[in-house]
Amino acid sequence: MEAELQKTLHVLKQGGLIVYPTDTVWGIGCDATNKTAVAKIFKIKEREESKSLVILVDGIEMLKNYIAQFPNQVDKILSSSNRPTTIVYSNPKGLAKNAIAHDNTIAIRIVNHNFCKTLIAKFGKPIVSTSANISNFSTPKSFKEIDKSILEAVDYVVNLDRDKIMDKPSRIIKILEEGTLQIIRD
Repeated sequence: MEAELQKTLHVLKQGGLIVYPTDTVWGIGCDATNKTAVAKIFKIKEREESKSLVILVDGIEMLKNYIAQFPNQVDKILSSSNRPTTIVYSNPKGLAKNAIAHDNTIAIRIVNHNFCKTLIAKFGKPIVSTSANISNFSTPKSFKEIDKSILEAVDYVVNLDRDKIMDKPSRIIKILEEGTLQIIRD
């Protein structure tokens, strides 16, 4: 795993794009603070920049660096399930502007995948995690289902978990301004 970490870190630090396994599905990723890299992801996915992306962090401390206010409900939401949970926060900060939704929100997940968590911790910044597919096409459940055009368009493809079936997207919860919760995907 160490060799894969080093190769992937090098690509991220150069502003490159990766395809990598996560705790949910195979993702296309980049430095979430790099506007140029984020723009490349939208181009590869043939996706409008008005649609937001999911950002992965390695823990609560990193999360706090990228949101204006840490909602009280976060600990309860995260402890209520073992399932990966993405939370939509208002007023993000320090991220590439084109990674942020038009309503000034961002979807962030504290990742629970050994490779991803270690990668993000060593990188020291959050990374984008969007499914490794072209927009409006089905999400690949395994590495072999990833479209060849995606694999050819990125700078590095992580050589781990290639035989693993990953078909469980995260649940998505939005914390509304008044503090209530909206389930976007359960």
